[in-house]
Order: sequence, then structure tokens, then C-alpha cells
Amino acid sequence: MSVSAEAAFWFLPFVLPICFYVAFTDLRDMRITNQAVLLLAAVFLIVGLFVMPLSTYGTRLLQLGLVLIIGIVLNAAGAVGAGDAKFAAAAAPFVAVGDLRLLIAIFAANLLAAFATHRLAKYTPLRRISPDWKSWDVGWKFPMGLSLGGTLAIYLILGSVYGA
Repeated sequence: MSVSAEAAFWFLPFVLPICFYVAFTDLRDMRITNQAVLLLAAVFLIVGLFVMPLSTYGTRLLQLGLVLIIGIVLNAAGAVGAGDAKFAAAAAPFVAVGDLRLLIAIFAANLLAAFATHRLAKYTPLRRISPDWKSWDVGWKFPMGLSLGGTLAIYLILGSVYGA
């Protein structure tokens, strides 16, 4: 992996709770809050200064801007939700460009697993655990925060173990 194991290790304790929160709020309310997105970006801005070389840090900040622009365009086209686009942008600086193919593979596997698990739970007695979640009753829509948060968490966990 191209990501620094040390950087991934230091990001983990701050990023994991945010990823869990994003997954939970998207399941419960079909919404990724701006506070969670801003907190994720703040974690990179603050912790990144201490665990990355400045040249890498600057490049990663450019990734945030690029993914945000792409997300705005996709949101305007109706392809993704606004919260999903903002979360992807805030998560982008945590990812090394050299790991993009790996990240796409993690996301694809995670998306399939999350979708299957969500749909299975929706039609089983597991639904009784949280009967008021909005994600149960929104038709074909899916709480992408579950997959997006999970993907970032898995990537950083793998990066902290197998990173450069």
C-alpha cells in the first residue's frame, strides 16, 4: 500500500468514531451531517500536519478540492446525495493516490456487503432492533454513508497494518 502506515495509525482513533457515526446517522435518518463532514476534514487538517510531509499534505488537500468539485457535479446530476459527496471529499485526503485501485475494490466489496446486509435485515426480525430507522422505508434509496464510512475505516485499518 502507498499510504504511510504511521499516518494511517495516527488517523485511526480519530476517524473510526466519525465513520461509525456517519454510518449510523445515515441508517437512522438517511442523512450525513455537515458536522461529521467538517470534523473529518478537521482531523485531516490537524493530524495530517504532524504525520505527513508538507508536500504530501498539500497534494492531499488538492484531492479534497477535486473530489468536492466532482461530487458537486454528480449531486447536481442527481447521481449522488449531497452528504455522500461532501463525505467523499472530506475522506479523499486520507487516501494515497497510489491506492486508488485498492480503494475502489474495497468500496465495491463493501457496497455489495452493506447493501445485502441492509436489505436482509430490512425483511427479517432484525428490523425490530431499530424499527424507526428511516432507511427501512425509502424505497430503492440506500444509505451510502454505511458503505462510505466503512470503506474509509477498512482502508485506514489496512493501511496501518500493511502501509508503506
